[in-house]
Amino acid sequence: MTSSTFDIAMARSKFPALNQPQVFFDNAGGSQTLGAVIDSITNYLSKTNVQLGATYAIGKKSTSLYSAGYAAAAKYINASRDNIVLGSSTTQLFRNLSWALSFPAGSELIISKIDHEANIASWVALASYQNLTIKWWLPKTKINPKLEASDLKDLLSPKTVLVTCTHASNILGTIHDVKAIAEAVHTVPGALLCIDAVAYAPHRQVDVTALGVDFYCFSWYKVYGPHISMLYASPNALKKVAPLGHYFNPDSTLEDKLGLAGSCYELTAAIPAVISYFGTDPSASWAAIEKHEAELQGTLLAYLNARPDVTICGEKDADTKKRVSTISFVVEGKKSRDIVEKVDELSKEEMGIRWGGFYSVRLLEEVLGLGKDGVVRVSMVHYNTLDEVKRLLGYFDQVL
Repeated sequence: MTSSTFDIAMARSKFPALNQPQVFFDNAGGSQTLGAVIDSITNYLSKTNVQLGATYAIGKKSTSLYSAGYAAAAKYINASRDNIVLGSSTTQLFRNLSWALSFPAGSELIISKIDHEANIASWVALASYQNLTIKWWLPKTKINPKLEASDLKDLLSPKTVLVTCTHASNILGTIHDVKAIAEAVHTVPGALLCIDAVAYAPHRQVDVTALGVDFYCFSWYKVYGPHISMLYASPNALKKVAPLGHYFNPDSTLEDKLGLAGSCYELTAAIPAVISYFGTDPSASWAAIEKHEAELQGTLLAYLNARPDVTICGEKDADTKKRVSTISFVVEGKKSRDIVEKVDELSKEEMGIRWGGFYSVRLLEEVLGLGKDGVVRVSMVHYNTLDEVKRLLGYFDQVL
């Protein structure tokens, strides 16, 4: 990828999976993996697959590769190496974190109902076993649900200890102003903000320091990398995390406290290959990606907005400051499952779109008022082409 302009052909050439007829429009469930990442994993397992910390040559190299992976991951989000931990999934990392936090009985948690269950279930469980009170954060409208910092005025209290929400919904695609939310949360002394960024990170550059968050988590396997995830804790939040590891092990870093040997060696070592993909000027690369995705989502949204039988779930505006290119909708008089299966049939299963609730059941049922059939979701990323979108619209013309 060049640093100043977006070259779609060059970008696609970096992903081996794109050398086949399949069109990948289910990227919110997991992106395709960079060839350099695949090569890195192969090389690690072929040449350096030994336990860390040994003094012999291959042991030193293995440890060095692992350490470089951690360092690259931390630098990528503008954080210290000590303030991140890698693990199997965002769901698992949040669960680990919930076991490592302790609050006085009667404290209050503010939990968003438009989140993926990964950023809900752990906190509901925490409230149960620590005798905490849950305040549900609901958007003010069901037409275009969005979390606003102003919503917190009626929810925050001196008893608030933790607020959780998503940076961008994996169904709605709507981007939330996390920096403003963090500022609102921090008006309560000691209150912490936990952000699920799984649906945001594949589309935008991340700077956790600038956002002012306490906890921030996303999955590298949705950001063109290996099947591993990362959790960040701010220096202040790190102090409040109890160690879950063996009593005789170090307990100063977030990895020490929550790692639990879950940072798969070969996958951790592959993270620098993801970082390299964005070049020497990542800000310019991400700006070019955002511009390209604007064209993709603008084309699809224009089509859907023009249809009176279609209801877009989430932000209807194609403005990239308001949404990412994950677009969900329902069609009057038609089941989402039937629409997707008909597109499968017409395209000979080459169009990879999905239907369902995508682990955001509370959003689906309690906010949007939809049944288990859910939505039709088209989740695009930068390696998708405008031609692919237009082909999909051709199938929609036949199905809708």
